Amino acid sequence: MTFGRDFAFVGNQYHLEAFSEDFFPDLLFFNRELNCLVVVELKTGDFKPGYLAQLMTYLRILDDKVRKPHENPSIGIVLCKNANKDFVEYVIQDYAKPMGGATYHLSEDMPEKLREPLPDVEELKKLL
Repeated sequence: MTFGRDFAFVGNQYHLEAFSEDFFPDLLFFNRELNCLVVVELKTGDFKPGYLAQLMTYLRILDDKVRKPHENPSIGIVLCKNANKDFVEYVIQDYAKPMGGATYHLSEDMPEKLREPLPDVEELKKLL
């Protein structure tokens, strides 16, 4: 629920291809409220500016080859373990496509009362 509502899961490691080059974004969703595809790149370490180039590549291909004519332009999110928010905002200010960076916390970092109701990894794998 932290991520938001109205997201429909499209795929993980979703295959994209352009000019005989293959790409596999980590997660692809469709947001019903925004009427657009949302690509999420998951990174286990600190934010690096190069992640934005990777994300821009995915957004370009999605908008050219996957997006339907009635849908809004795709949105990208780089989800990192750590990020300096001011630095991320500084780096993305000249990009024209909608994208952003955010941090995440692992379930073992959560308080027990929040972790308890969550399904474990094996349950999630069965759902996917």
